[in-house]
Amino acid sequence: MNANKLMDWAGPVAAVLWLVAVFGFGVRLEGYDQLRHPVSLLGARGVPGGTAFSLLGFVIPGLLAAVAALGLVLRMPAHASRPLRVSAQMLLLAGIAFAAMGLLPLDVEDIENRASQFHASAWLLWLVAFSAGAVALRLGAMKDSAWRPLAGLTLGCAIWCLCSAFLFEIAMPVAMAQRLAFLGWLVWLLGAARVAPARG
Repeated sequence: MNANKLMDWAGPVAAVLWLVAVFGFGVRLEGYDQLRHPVSLLGARGVPGGTAFSLLGFVIPGLLAAVAALGLVLRMPAHASRPLRVSAQMLLLAGIAFAAMGLLPLDVEDIENRASQFHASAWLLWLVAFSAGAVALRLGAMKDSAWRPLAGLTLGCAIWCLCSAFLFEIAMPVAMAQRLAFLGWLVWLLGAARVAPARG
């Protein structure tokens, strides 16, 4: 399998790996409830298997997402507009920020300490970078119709993530709203390479 194919599959593999990690480690952790407990609790310091989950649930999927974003960069023509180039950089940053959530786990003993704040900051950076990338991609696609399908998918997923993170939690448990935010990103990971323009 050549490098281009590996980049095309990086997003779907990241999505599947995240799902398997969340459900697999959730089943193994006694008392863990997917409807009430945040995903990040699975990788928190002091939680059995926390380090392994941080690696499989955040670090590796995030790095694979960054590889997927790099694959989009390589699809862009040499004359790509500034918004298109910025969008790729933001999507790459989102993947790195997702990986950082695993490198900066919550502290189960003190949810308000600096380590937990760093984790929350990484989560916010992931959300902001993904959303900014979606907006920049939409702006860039206005002048390059080949990128419009990907721009539509990305913007739709970003809006879903933002609504889940800041609006849906009003009507449902925070843990569920967080999972819905992640779901939007998983959909993007699964579909981005398939709707992006073909490589030249």
